Amino acid sequence: MAFSSRVKGIMMVLSSAIFWGGSGVVAQFLFQQQGVSVEWLVTVRLLLAGLILLSFAAMKERDLVFAIWKDRFSRVPLLLLSVIGMIGMQYTFFAAIENGNAATATVLQYLAPVLVVLYMTFRSKAKLSIKEIVAVLLSMLGTFFLVTGGNPFALSISGPAVFWGLSSAVALAFYTVYPIELLKRWGVIIVIGWGMTLGGLGFSFVHPPWKYEGIMNIPTLAGVLFVIVFGTLIAFYLYSESLRYLKPSETSLLACVEPLSAVFLSVLVLNVDFGIGEWIGTICIITTVLMLSRAKK
Repeated sequence: MAFSSRVKGIMMVLSSAIFWGGSGVVAQFLFQQQGVSVEWLVTVRLLLAGLILLSFAAMKERDLVFAIWKDRFSRVPLLLLSVIGMIGMQYTFFAAIENGNAATATVLQYLAPVLVVLYMTFRSKAKLSIKEIVAVLLSMLGTFFLVTGGNPFALSISGPAVFWGLSSAVALAFYTVYPIELLKRWGVIIVIGWGMTLGGLGFSFVHPPWKYEGIMNIPTLAGVLFVIVFGTLIAFYLYSESLRYLKPSETSLLACVEPLSAVFLSVLVLNVDFGIGEWIGTICIITTVLMLSRAKK
């Protein structure tokens, strides 16, 4: 029974990682082939996913959904999470895809654990361990290979793609560290649900959801639904449920399938040119994440 539960947890986290990686590939298709704007997809994804999460939360804990706003210590942090965390993470990631491709955008975003380690080390005034120093250096080497393809005199992706990719890593690092107390007090679904909903409402002033640009047909509609349903809600649910059967450290390690799935799907489905240098960079960064997942608490 324990073995079957463990297998169930592994299948859940692997599926969630593949859905997350696949949503980036689908987003690239929407941006580069269907003419969908980044701003529109960010608004719609945040609004719909956030409202659906809050609806689920209301069915289980209706009173808690709005109780978070009665707590004066939670209001401002939740607003900051919505604006800086949600909008920042979603927009920078999608902008990196639009200006480059889903493969490099996803791998660059996976530099976030390195930033988290550096921040936590600085905050606690501790010294980096040998393992952490090696991981940081390896991440820098991986970034070099990923953005240059191994040629120090040229970029293999555009400058804006590099900028937005690194920015998405910073945004994800903030999103990882900042809401810890909120999550402990109110739970994941309520905090993320409100964060997405408020982020979507706020970004509606930048790009209203009814102001659509691009080709609207069945592939576009299917792509948008995949990003929202499979790439957000189902992936989120599967990852959260996997924690019932696996240790958090195990789920973190298995989630490294996400950048690999984004790379493979980009190459197979969208014919993205991914050379030896880019593969070396990807392996370096994923190795970094694996090392930090097993580092000291």
